[in-house]
Formats: sequence, C-alpha cells, structure tokens
Amino acid sequence: MLSYVQCSLPLKFCAAISPSFYQEDPRKARTSSTFDMDKLKSTIKQFVRDWSEAGQPERESCYKPIIQEIQRLFPSDQYDVSKVSVLVPGAGLGRLAWEIARLGYACQGNEWSFFMLFSSNFVLNRCEEENALTLYPWIHQFSNNKKSSDQTRPIRFPDVNPQSLPLNTDFSMVAGDFMEVYSESECWDCVATCFFIDTANNVLEYVDTIWNILKPGGVWINLGPLLYHFESIANELSIELSYEDIRTAMIKYGFLFEVEKESMQTTYTENECSMLRYIYDCVFFVARKPSELQFNGQEDEKHQHNSPPAAKSSRREGSNRLT
Repeated sequence: MLSYVQCSLPLKFCAAISPSFYQEDPRKARTSSTFDMDKLKSTIKQFVRDWSEAGQPERESCYKPIIQEIQRLFPSDQYDVSKVSVLVPGAGLGRLAWEIARLGYACQGNEWSFFMLFSSNFVLNRCEEENALTLYPWIHQFSNNKKSSDQTRPIRFPDVNPQSLPLNTDFSMVAGDFMEVYSESECWDCVATCFFIDTANNVLEYVDTIWNILKPGGVWINLGPLLYHFESIANELSIELSYEDIRTAMIKYGFLFEVEKESMQTTYTENECSMLRYIYDCVFFVARKPSELQFNGQEDEKHQHNSPPAAKSSRREGSNRLT
C-alpha cells in the first residue's frame, strides 16, 4: 500500500477546506460553502485528466515531455534509476508521480489540498480493477452543451491498475505545504513541476526552495502557464511575475537552462464536448543546478566537499557492464 506521510500542520489543511471548520459543532450538519463546492468540482475533473482514457491526450501533452526528459537525463542503461530521486510538487491525484515511479525511479509526490489527498489516496490505495468505477464529471456544467447527453456522459476510471507497481517500487506521497515540508538542502536529483509554479503567493519562494533542495548537478523540469492562483483573492499576497522575470531570477540564482520552449500548447481538465475550450500556451524548460557552484568566479570548496552529489551512473567509464 502506498504510504501517505503528513509533514505539515493538519489544522492548516482543514482551514483550507472551510475557515469555520473548527468553529462549529462537528455533530451538526452544515451547508457546504461555494469554495468547497468549487474545489469538489475541480477535483472530480482531475479524475478525468489523471485516471481515465479520456484524459490520455492531456497526459500526452503535459506529462510525456517531462517523463521523456527524465529518461533522457537519467537513462536506465547508465544509471541505477532506483537511486535517482524525483520530487513532484503539486502532484494532484498522483498520475505523473505514479508514471515516474513505474519506470523505476524513486519518486515522491507532494500535495497540500485535502480534496486532492483524499482522492489520490482512494485511487492509489483502494482501486485495483481497470475502469471499474464511473463518474459524471460534467454534470455541473449547464452552459456550452451542444447536446443534453454531453452533460450527463460518464467516464470510467482508473484506466490502469494503480496497484500494478512492483513491490520494490520507491513511491510515496507527502501531505503538506511545499515550502514547509522541503527544507532539507541538496537531497533531490530532479524536481518535476507541471502546472504548479503559479500556485505560489510569491513564485520566487518556489525558485528559492527548488534551488535549495536540488543536489549539485540536479535538474528542474517545468511545464505550465502562469495563471496565478491568488491574483484576485482579497487579503492574499500575490506577486505576478512574467516568465521573463522568473527566468532572469533563475539565472541569477545560478540555474543553467539546457532545454527551453516558450510555446507548448495544452489543455487542463478539458471537456472535449464543450462549446468553450481553453488552450494554455505553456513554457517548458529543463534547468540545471551546476555541480560546481561558483561565487565571484571562485568555486565554493566547502560546498563541494560537504554536498552529496547528484545521482551517478552505475556504469564504469569505458565499460558496457553494470557494476
């Protein structure tokens, strides 16, 4: 069974579900807030994106480029991939992290939303049969339906058996705020973010955290837009930087861009039958934290002696045989 580790204050999670959660008698029924219902509708659509055949095109456009880069950077014929640590912040219902773990990498997903955590736990730990369950994800969409049947059409999930991972797979999910949970320096070979960095109040804090937790030589792979989640929320700090500004900040931190595409079109929990459809023109990049950090043109010798290296190839130089 996949383990879920709680590494942040549970009260904070519950407050995100409803600010009045602990102010009411728990034995008393209460009306769900508009916020709760919106989060529920969004989570139901995540089942389509992550765990249904209907979500396959979206996964191909969003998850596949990230997975391909991980395989290119850490190929199984040159690395012991079970020792390559990959972190997926904002893991949602866990499909991207599951796919990475299925390839043999040591993968951990991180999620703070109770709605996502409850749902991913159900899929990953309770579902064993393919397409055994049915959802009606568009039942709340009353506009832009060409046919009445479009609103009530079902999807079946999961499209694969989540329990099919090998027993020795190193796969886990951690509940908590990304910046609070991951404070230990230089312990990840790869951080993979998909539709994630715009969930920050201040995206530069994410950049700082990712820089800190990557091993020297580690890589950050990112795909997504910049639809800042807190932009229009009253009394919430929100710093909305352009990609140009984020890129400049990353370079000042020391990141080296190895792959960069400024136009990768994709969708997010799209209703393929709707008369209204959104296309995101995403940025995709692979940025590396240098293996030898320099300050004012000089290598930081103390840093190099004390820092754990990024995952190393299990092949000897000049050898075609695994050691």
